[in-house]
Order: sequence, then C-alpha cells, then structure tokens
Amino acid sequence: MTDNTDDPNAFDAALDTTGLYCPEPIMLMHNKVRDMASGQVLKVVATDPATTRDVPKFCQFLGHELLNQHSADDQYTYFIRLA
Repeated sequence: MTDNTDDPNAFDAALDTTGLYCPEPIMLMHNKVRDMASGQVLKVVATDPATTRDVPKFCQFLGHELLNQHSADDQYTYFIRLA
C-alpha cells in the first residue's frame, strides 16, 4: 500500500455503496472497518450526496483520518485511514 491517494491502488480495501442512500453507506462502512486493521486505508465510492456530510462526520467521530475526497459525475470517492 502506498500513501499516494491519487493512485487507484493506494488502498487496502474498497467499499462500493453506489445506488445506496443514507443510512446504508455509513452502516456498510461500520461493518467494513470492523474487518480491517488500524492504519489501513479504505476506499469508499458512493452516489448519495449525503455522504459528503456523513463520511467526514463518521471519520471525526471514530478518529479515522479522511485522507482525500473528491467527486466527479455524481460519484463521490473517499480515502480513509483507520485509527
């Protein structure tokens, strides 16, 4: 794993929540991080605009680091380093 989140291979696990709406993306993120180790990077892809608010709050509340987030073509991508 690399630290460059512009590299599409710079993550340890991916979660595709395309087509799901609040609260499902966050619930799936909770389940996914349980299977991961501290320091690993999770890539999350979403189409729900509410994730632009919910994912940063999720990270802040649980102490994870939001490394990068961007959107294009109604798709939102997040890179999160687990606490």
